[in-house]
Amino acid sequence: MEVILAEHAGFCFGVQRAVDTVYQQIENSEKKGRPIYTFGPIIHNEEVVSDLQRRGVRVLDSLAAAGRVSEEERGTVIIRSHGVEKIVCENLKELGFEVVDATCPFVKRIHNIVEKESAAGKSIVIVGNEGHPEVEGIRGWSESATYIVGAVEEARNLVSRPGEELCIVSQTTFNYKKFQDVVEIFAERGYNGSVVNTVCNATEVRQAEARELAARVDVMIVIGGNHSSNTRKLYEICRQECEMTYYIQTLDDLHLTYLNLSDWWVLQQGHRPQTILSRRFKIMSELTFEQMLEESLKTIHTGEVVEGTVIDVKPEEIILNIGYKSDGVLTRNEYTNEPNVDLTTIAKPGDTMEVKVLKVNDGEGQVLLTYKRLAADRGNKRIEEAYENREVLTAKVAQVLDGGLSVIVEEVRIFIPASLVSDTYEKDLTKYAGQEIQFVISEYNPKRRRYIGDRKQLILEEKAEMQKKLFETIKIGDTVEGTVKNVTDFGAFIDLGGCDGLLHISEMSWGRVENPKKVFKVGDVVKVLIKDISGTKIALSLKFEDQNPWRDAASKYAVGTEVTGRVARMTDFGAFIELEPGIDALLHVSQISKEHIDKPSDVLKSGEEVTAKVVDFNEADRKISLSIKAMFAAEPKAEKAADEDVVSVDIDAVIAGESEDAE
Repeated sequence: MEVILAEHAGFCFGVQRAVDTVYQQIENSEKKGRPIYTFGPIIHNEEVVSDLQRRGVRVLDSLAAAGRVSEEERGTVIIRSHGVEKIVCENLKELGFEVVDATCPFVKRIHNIVEKESAAGKSIVIVGNEGHPEVEGIRGWSESATYIVGAVEEARNLVSRPGEELCIVSQTTFNYKKFQDVVEIFAERGYNGSVVNTVCNATEVRQAEARELAARVDVMIVIGGNHSSNTRKLYEICRQECEMTYYIQTLDDLHLTYLNLSDWWVLQQGHRPQTILSRRFKIMSELTFEQMLEESLKTIHTGEVVEGTVIDVKPEEIILNIGYKSDGVLTRNEYTNEPNVDLTTIAKPGDTMEVKVLKVNDGEGQVLLTYKRLAADRGNKRIEEAYENREVLTAKVAQVLDGGLSVIVEEVRIFIPASLVSDTYEKDLTKYAGQEIQFVISEYNPKRRRYIGDRKQLILEEKAEMQKKLFETIKIGDTVEGTVKNVTDFGAFIDLGGCDGLLHISEMSWGRVENPKKVFKVGDVVKVLIKDISGTKIALSLKFEDQNPWRDAASKYAVGTEVTGRVARMTDFGAFIELEPGIDALLHVSQISKEHIDKPSDVLKSGEEVTAKVVDFNEADRKISLSIKAMFAAEPKAEKAADEDVVSVDIDAVIAGESEDAE
């Protein structure tokens, strides 16, 4: 024979809380010397009530009974977990009693809902058993019309006023399936209102478990008080599944002779060690049901890591059975730092999870759990190892901040300052939003929760490695491809993949470039010639020799050839004529006209096309002299004079002179 105690057997949180409150007040009363009362039996369990009576706790059945208590005997009144009407607490205080409210937080929540919604003008529908203390208590918090519906047929027969708006709540211990059926009737009939599911989750779980166990055992024992609505519902559910279901108050009520001992099963928690029947019944007979239950449930503490089984999932929270008297609640905010995560996509009933206890009682009787903080604890260890080993981490940018980037590694938030995001200043960091980036941990301080990431180190190291490889492969005279990284007034910096090279304005063309920014823009891909390498400095050029206009200049610009060009620039001593990009020729002021002129600008304009004759060609020094006068026919004497007037000018010396004059 095997003996099993249901995993969720025993008092629910609200009842246990109320019973504990009474025992605490008993301890306090020994100091105060004041009598203790409960408003109605604190619990429908004769054993507990009898024990409290032996300790001097008296029961007040009504306000009338309270009024009959003499003034000197008016001590502390404890409101049981079912709760009471609002007026009851007010009248007890007026009579001089000290009121300790042990109403179950789940029931208290219904009181607040009913009070608020009824004050807003809504009529209240309570789905529950009329006459039940909890239902009567809920009714007492309504300021408007209140209906009590306990079955589908009653919902069908309910007649509300035209235009009446309803708020539908439920007795916490009501059968959840019946509650759904009743709500469906209201929906079918088109009632205008809102529905708040206030069936206690512990009740749903207990009833579901009882049904499942009863379907697979030979004998089902349901232990509880004769007047307990919860126990009665459990008995009815079990009876539907198991014919041999017995309803008892204590183990003393169990008559073994009536049962087939060879295959008898009793509700016992499955993970506890099984013992032989004689020992089990010896233990069961020596302990009260409450003591046996306490032994079967583990204790938990804040900060403890526990394993739980998912029993319900909503978009914003996960409910877990953690083997404690209350279920655990894992909210979205305590699951992850990522906003708006739908938890139904993360977990499903039956899944197991390791979580950390954040608070044993969240104020509503549930255990508040956290997953992200447990993950953060483990993440701290992970970050510490990465810091010590200088491990390269990869994470998605979770947030772009004013001063840098925020990334999350195993629920640990790491800050990467803007100065450590890149090796160059970046004013706008929004381009990194949602991107995966690599970094190392440069600062680890768990006490201050300060974790600093550094991406710049990796970029510099990568560039240093690329630079090393680049200088191992390039030499002067090579043609390489690069990307324009920056453009200035004096040139452009070209990223060659490991090092930047300077393309000076004078090397951008065989011709003259006035403004580099009109020729290049950031991102342009160009092929350049490596002109010089000095340490890590690379000088670049676009003056490829096969494009050198002087290669065939001797034949194109032989002396005596008439040429046409445009005025590129003028000085006091002459005008420079661009014959083609990269080849300028000097038209001296004395050769512009047969008549005397003071300066070229008197007769010429920049950009103007002129035709002249080549009168001197010096290929070695790359100098060409032109003359317009030489084009005019003249007498020999005149020609001789003209020849004497032809001046061969050293262009470089002239330009040097220009500079000196300018100074």
